[in-house]
Amino acid sequence: MPNKQEPCTIFSERKKVQGKQKQEILDRAVEDVIVRKDLEKLLDSKKKLRVYFGIDPTSTQIHLGNAIPLRKLRDFAELGHEVIFLVGSFTARIGDTSDKESMRQPMNQDEIEKNFETYKDQAAKIIDFSNAEIVYNHKWLEKLSFDDVAKLAQQFTVQQMIERDLYQKRLQDGKPIGLHEFLYPLMQGYDSVELEVDVEIGGNDQLFNMLAGRALLKAYKNKVKHVVTTPLIEGLDGRKMSKSYGNTIDITDKPNDMFGKIMSMRDDLIIKYFELCTDIPMSEIHEIAEGLKNGDNPRNAKAYLAREIVKLYHSEKDSDNAEAEFDNVFVKKGKPDDIRCIKIKDKKKKIDDLLLETELAVSKSEAKRLIGQGGVKVDDKVISDWKMEIEIEPEMIVQVGKRKFVKLKVK
Repeated sequence: MPNKQEPCTIFSERKKVQGKQKQEILDRAVEDVIVRKDLEKLLDSKKKLRVYFGIDPTSTQIHLGNAIPLRKLRDFAELGHEVIFLVGSFTARIGDTSDKESMRQPMNQDEIEKNFETYKDQAAKIIDFSNAEIVYNHKWLEKLSFDDVAKLAQQFTVQQMIERDLYQKRLQDGKPIGLHEFLYPLMQGYDSVELEVDVEIGGNDQLFNMLAGRALLKAYKNKVKHVVTTPLIEGLDGRKMSKSYGNTIDITDKPNDMFGKIMSMRDDLIIKYFELCTDIPMSEIHEIAEGLKNGDNPRNAKAYLAREIVKLYHSEKDSDNAEAEFDNVFVKKGKPDDIRCIKIKDKKKKIDDLLLETELAVSKSEAKRLIGQGGVKVDDKVISDWKMEIEIEPEMIVQVGKRKFVKLKVK
């Protein structure tokens, strides 16, 4: 396994490289390119392209899955192209259901504004905004009249909309499809018309919406837009990484949490994460993949991956500290250095009540379940009886599972 790498900031070190070559731009972390041969010719022509990626502020956090197309946008910026980061401040009101089995409830403006307050700061961990433009699509979409929307709708048929797999599944399952859901591709598509872009980047679940933009831009401005889709990535539970599923690794996660989450993921995702979420050269990733096939310990590869990702979004010092903390808690079976302290008034307390008071369990039912599973320790002794009374001692440590600790203080 490669040794720890030298320090590398997201921007300054990468600027020493002359940018990514065409082949890597269109191959690494790319699912599909429409139309590839035409976009290759454009890239060869040295024309400065307008390239955009949009994200709806449906959460306060950007996760590693969101970061994949953002990193691709960064690649185009490093080649000198004009890049645009679009905040879906209007489309979030409708709600995209491209990856949903049921209708997403539209968001109100207060929720949207609260969410996108932090988006720029988070995206700035990836994109150098001194060389990028930020736009908000409410500035043009909320100005469209009913007549404008009707004209947009004339460009598509009901058959085109309803043939999508997600709608077919919901029809088969007897689940409702809101008429407003058909408007989402029109709204996202109109962004391309307004921005007159050459390229749109997005996750492969956005392909239909991006193709809608391609059709509208051709119809309204007689301009061709190319589409670059990036792969989706699995989250901590093996499903697609999604805010809705709560299985994300957020780019603002604390270093220790980020490191621990990566170490907990499935071994078969290691190489995919290396390709999609790091700047490690593909030649080195191929070596790692070959080593894993030949019996190398996946834990070592995963630790290398975790170091690199923490380093990208925090620092090398944070990465080293997170690894040391992980090893202390999970390898050496030690305890974290920053255990949360809780003051307890009573000298004696039933263990289930103690777990509730220290917020190690959210309910007595959960507390009983944790105790029954052998997941609760007091000063390293497993507690098996949920009725047991604990005599509170100063500096007593209560542990739930492998990662939750509190230190007790007596009032």
